[in-house]
Amino acid sequence: MSGFVTGLVLGAGASRRLGQPKQLLDYRGSPLLQTAVNTMLASRCRQVVVAIGGAAPEVRTNVDFDGCTVVENVAFTTGCSSSIVAALEAVDDRAEGLVLTLGDQPGVGVDTIDRLIAATVDAELAVCRYADGRGHPFWFARPRFDELRDLQGDKAVWKLLESGRHPVREVEIDGTIPLDVDTWDDYERLLAAESGR
Repeated sequence: MSGFVTGLVLGAGASRRLGQPKQLLDYRGSPLLQTAVNTMLASRCRQVVVAIGGAAPEVRTNVDFDGCTVVENVAFTTGCSSSIVAALEAVDDRAEGLVLTLGDQPGVGVDTIDRLIAATVDAELAVCRYADGRGHPFWFARPRFDELRDLQGDKAVWKLLESGRHPVREVEIDGTIPLDVDTWDDYERLLAAESGR
């Protein structure tokens, strides 16, 4: 690999189950999305693309995107696949692949992203294998970009990974799958876990 990897942070959700923009929930004194953005910027990724959509004006105002390429997905209500499709247009031509993370999963650390990148030298698809199952971040090499462009709906990435059409490398990561915030209960569990550290 040339070492040029793009990191894609999905932060376009409508937060329907939460009732307010989860991207802006307070986490360690910053908006929740900021953590995912900062983590990706601190990783080995040479380019960071962030897809936004739900509450986009407020997100742009409150999240520091310095050093990122921001893509606004106007079709965000159709599922996260539309954010991936929109973001692919902004991926640098030099990128040999991209690392996909979720903007509402702040427990994914820099070391996890970098370990995934290091393990995907010759892999077209890869996922993290935690103690309790597969989870983000995911790796997609450039030869799979066309298939990403064809995705539709909310769980289409998982369907691609589980289709059996391509080998999927599993990268061992210590611990359990980091919590992602979809509901108030999720957010409260996240805060409780923080206070218990």
